Amino acid sequence: MAPSIIIADDHSMIRKGLKLLITSRLGFKNVSEADSCNSLMNELKSLPCTHIILDVVFADGTCLEIVPIIRKLYPEVKIMIFSMQPVDIYADAFRQYDIYYYLTKSSNEEEISSCIKGFFNNEPYPNKVKTSSVKNNPFSTLAPRELEILHYLLNGYKTNDIASTLNLSNSTVSTFKKRIFDKTGTTSLSQLFEIASVNSLGFFAGTANSRQQ
Repeated sequence: MAPSIIIADDHSMIRKGLKLLITSRLGFKNVSEADSCNSLMNELKSLPCTHIILDVVFADGTCLEIVPIIRKLYPEVKIMIFSMQPVDIYADAFRQYDIYYYLTKSSNEEEISSCIKGFFNNEPYPNKVKTSSVKNNPFSTLAPRELEILHYLLNGYKTNDIASTLNLSNSTVSTFKKRIFDKTGTTSLSQLFEIASVNSLGFFAGTANSRQQ
């Protein structure tokens, strides 16, 4: 059976480019698009889906907030991550949800085409994350929930804003913040910003850093 595909990315050019590659070069025609976490969940409700190509960061959150829900509601759906976010930071977090395909947007066209084709054919992911790279990244030990909260911190959200958004208590968010500081060897948000920049960790696309911690 031909795959039914959703491309979830908040950049229109990325979605259109991937859709063109999938339909014209790979020959798969059943492709729809989503530009946010919310629109992806709506697409999944309204359309049958076998495969999702998913970015990490959206204007309304990170995909780590919805992947557990997708896994619970649609356990058979295959998910591939296609993002500028560093693989060495997110690899272990996504493996917890049986997501092994992780391709960076800086990959060349041939690599993207080959990887996506293998993904649609349900082939084992051929590449491995280098252990040395993971070991040297200060964010690589963060758990999925810690990565979620990290992105809100990097966008200047206050503790109570994060708690409200993720339906957590303020004390729980504070505990996660302390764990993030401890694991990354930082003691302040300014230090966290600095190492996030050094390690190419992006913020929410389209979210203004106007909130003050």
